[in-house]
Amino acid sequence: MKRLVAVAAGLALFIGAGPVLAQTVGLSQVEQLHQALHLTPSQEGAWQLYRSASDVPDKAQSRRRAASTLFRTLDAPRRMDLVEAEMRQELSDLQHQSQVLKAFYVTLSPEQKRVFDERTLPPAGEGQQQ
Repeated sequence: MKRLVAVAAGLALFIGAGPVLAQTVGLSQVEQLHQALHLTPSQEGAWQLYRSASDVPDKAQSRRRAASTLFRTLDAPRRMDLVEAEMRQELSDLQHQSQVLKAFYVTLSPEQKRVFDERTLPPAGEGQQQ
């Protein structure tokens, strides 16, 4: 179970983590990525969908906090039900993020794909098991 949680967390980190970008004063990492990609008007719709899917980790974090608070009030079978429901939702969120990312990615040129791949890679060691 711990391994499954670690794998799910690692995948969520990869899909949902903010892009790792050089610091640019006044711009968020997502805005920096947007600028670096030099998207065409026809790519903007897919970008907006990708951008909205990037908010899922924040919602998941809130859901995890609520579940954590509830966890101590439940008996063992209900706790397991809660964990199972949370894992299902995590998987659903991950699948949605994956679909949106892939739909956006296919709109990119080879150079844009290189930039996207480079700038969305988590820092070395983050999300990796030792």
